[in-house]
Amino acid sequence: MPREDAAQDYTLSWGSLKPDWPLWLVLGGMLAAAFILYPLLPERVPVHWNWRGEVDGYGTRLQGAFTAPLLALGIYLLMLVTPLIDPRRRNYARFSGAYRLLRWGFVLFMAGIYGVWMAAALGYPVDIGLAVKMGISLLFLTAGNVMGQVRHNYFVGIRTPWTLASEEVWRRTHRLAGRVWVLGSLICLLLAFFQGLWSEITFFAVTTLMVLVPVVFSFLCYRSLEAKGSGEQRG
Repeated sequence: MPREDAAQDYTLSWGSLKPDWPLWLVLGGMLAAAFILYPLLPERVPVHWNWRGEVDGYGTRLQGAFTAPLLALGIYLLMLVTPLIDPRRRNYARFSGAYRLLRWGFVLFMAGIYGVWMAAALGYPVDIGLAVKMGISLLFLTAGNVMGQVRHNYFVGIRTPWTLASEEVWRRTHRLAGRVWVLGSLICLLLAFFQGLWSEITFFAVTTLMVLVPVVFSFLCYRSLEAKGSGEQRG
C-alpha cells in the first residue's frame, strides 16, 4: 500500500475516488430530496434567520429546494478538480486522507444544514440557530484535526502571502491553526447551547479569532524567519 507522503501525482481515478462513494449517496440523496420536497414546500421559503432564531429573509420555493444540494455538489466537484490545475498538485498525494476528510466534513455539514432548513420550511419546530452553530463548530473541529497534515498548495488551507511564500511558514501556521481550531470549536460547541445576545457575540468573536490568529501568526512567523535568515547571512 503506497504511503501518503510518497512522491506521486494527484489524479482522478476510480481507485482515488472509490472511498468517496458514501458521499455520492449523500449528494444524490440531497438532490432526490430536492425534487421530492419541491412540490411540498410553500411558495415563500425562509432563507435567513436573525440571532434570535427568527426568520428575517425569504426566498422562492425553487431556491429553498435546490440551493443547498447544488451548492454542495458544485463545491465537492471543485474540491476534486482544482488540485489538477494546482502547480503543487503532487503535494495533494501527501495529504490525501486529510483532504478526503475535509470533503466529508463539508458535504455532511451541507446535508445537515439542508435537512434542518427543509424541516423548518415545512413547519417543523427546529432550532435552526443551534443547528447552524453546531454545524460550524463540528466543521472547524474536523478541519482542525487534519490541518497540520495539509501540505503546501494553492487551493486548500490557510493561503496568505506568507504561507505561500515559505513552506516552513506554511507548516508552522497549519500546526498552530489545527490546535486553535480544535480548541475554538469545542468552545463554540458549548456556546451553541446558550441563547441570548452575549452568546451570539461570544460565538462570533471566537470564530473570528479562529480565522485571524493563524493569519497574523503567518505574518509574524515569516518576519521572524526572514530576520533570522538575514542575521545568519550577516554573521
